[in-house]
Amino acid sequence: MKEVIITSGAQKPGDMPYSQAIKVGDIVYVAGQGPFEPETGMSVGLTLEMQARRALDNLKAILEASGAKLSDVVKVTVFLGEGAEFDPFNEIYKEYFSYPYPARTIAPANMGFMVQIDAIAHIS
Repeated sequence: MKEVIITSGAQKPGDMPYSQAIKVGDIVYVAGQGPFEPETGMSVGLTLEMQARRALDNLKAILEASGAKLSDVVKVTVFLGEGAEFDPFNEIYKEYFSYPYPARTIAPANMGFMVQIDAIAHIS
């Protein structure tokens, strides 16, 4: 059975046709999270550090609302926009994830902000 996960700790979908996350059994599928403040829905900061931290904090809040933790994440997809560099992003990412790191894909994207992250977690 599918369970929709919604938290006020991350940007709400509003009128957009998606859920913050879907939980099926002990698997959580988190939608792409960008650098958007939960309260306002507005993008934060002009730096990769500010935007990456906001996106990762949104991801963490959704995982916690589902009963998962960052350490439960098994797969991450990262889209890096214009102005975002791979190595500085990795330094920020390592503050949120530790070994054994999730499997990960990073791809470039033209989306008007620097980072978007989605994830799949297995609650253990």
